[in-house]
Amino acid sequence: MMIEFIEYFCALLIGIVLGLTGGGGSILTVPVLVYILNFNPIIASSYSLFIVGMTSLFGTLINFKKGNVVLKTGLQFAIPSLISVYITRKYIVHTIPEIIIQNSYFTITKDLFLMVLFAVVMFFAALSMLKTPTSEIVENKTNLFIIIFQIFCVGILIGLIGAGGGFLIIPALVHFAKLPIKKAIGTSLLIIACNSLIGFSGDVQNINPDWNFLFLFAAA
Repeated sequence: MMIEFIEYFCALLIGIVLGLTGGGGSILTVPVLVYILNFNPIIASSYSLFIVGMTSLFGTLINFKKGNVVLKTGLQFAIPSLISVYITRKYIVHTIPEIIIQNSYFTITKDLFLMVLFAVVMFFAALSMLKTPTSEIVENKTNLFIIIFQIFCVGILIGLIGAGGGFLIIPALVHFAKLPIKKAIGTSLLIIACNSLIGFSGDVQNINPDWNFLFLFAAA
């Protein structure tokens, strides 16, 4: 009974953070699933994609009604990452060896590698959001090919760590697309929903999800 209470309390907290910031769902979901509910990191990252995807989809509908979703920008950012997220979840994650490096001093397992990668990505995403934007207007246009490549790489990271990508996408929407923060949050929810649910669809072919748990947690 206590475990169920903790599950739903954590689910409510994740929803509140996701709604306020447009990101943070996976930042909370993956650690909750791994360290509180004792799921394997691979399963946790997969479940995180579904939970955050469903929550973001609901948040997108609310923000769309408020005029805070920029569809054109959202699709431009979503399409390259959708491709890489799907490929990563279907083919790459499940082919990483269980023991990556092993010697007499230390062992790096697949689970450890993914959780460390998750922590490193969160750390640098936090640093990027703490930077004070410059008041100077830069006229140089960023090469479209470079932006697409960067978004494709973000999709690979999202696929590896089971994140919706809000903590990576919002800085990109603010700094590259020049969206105001409210529209960046609303648009990021659209991108997160697309990335997460497409990524999870790649996972479904490799795992047997506990649908009952997923729907209850996502609903909360």
